[in-house]
Amino acid sequence: MTYKMIVLDLDDTLLRDDHTISPRTKQALMDAQRLGVKVVLASGRPTFAMHALAEELYLAEYGSFILSFNGAKIINCKTKEELFSSTLPPETVHRLYDISRQEGVWIHTYMDDVIVTETDNAFTKIESEITGLPIAEVNSFVQAVTESVVKVLMVEEPERLAQVEEKLQQELADEMNVIRSKPFFLEFTEAGVTKGTSLNLLIQTLGITREEVIAVGDSYNDLAMIEFAGLGVAMGNAPDSIKQKANYVTDTNMNDGVAKVIEEFVLKQVVLI
Repeated sequence: MTYKMIVLDLDDTLLRDDHTISPRTKQALMDAQRLGVKVVLASGRPTFAMHALAEELYLAEYGSFILSFNGAKIINCKTKEELFSSTLPPETVHRLYDISRQEGVWIHTYMDDVIVTETDNAFTKIESEITGLPIAEVNSFVQAVTESVVKVLMVEEPERLAQVEEKLQQELADEMNVIRSKPFFLEFTEAGVTKGTSLNLLIQTLGITREEVIAVGDSYNDLAMIEFAGLGVAMGNAPDSIKQKANYVTDTNMNDGVAKVIEEFVLKQVVLI
């Protein structure tokens, strides 16, 4: 199979634990792009927090794309055009706030490249460190959110958040997508919107089939695209439940797992031909 697209999660997949791309992985991605393979970054991160990595990999020059907010936005890196956007209306966000109070967990969202929260907390600080976005602590979350937003997060210790996830996935299944991106991040987007559905939209515009796509990830918000792609790859550091659903398991994010996939399934194939 000749693959035409590589779709990559960021944290704990493309990125090492220090949030950098290893030299070997960067070289493999540049070699793949020179062969005409599209490299797509797909993350739960806001779009703003993905631009620097897109620039580092020269995605604009090679005409590639960003899938941000777990697929709620698709951005053409070359033209900066927004090809797809999904949002949650204020009344839905306010309802999620009420649920967060009932469940005793923290909540935050994004407005104008700022993380908005009513109560500063350790997990929102982690999000700020990962994304580079500042935190705005407001007196009233409900009064602050008066327009639609792309995504909402509930955050708390993993054990408690797992309980909340199980409950809300059942209660809100018909209304919105509920998925954990990290053990302490529970994310809410519009119903039916995942990295997998957005990937499907993207390849249709490009005339690429799902069989020609490699998707690599490590967490539950990556599962939809891993299952959708012709070659769905789980990182060596992924939970066993993700590995079991993948077609292939590579090495960890600290041991050039992404580079090894590209070398084996893209670059090696060119040499063999």
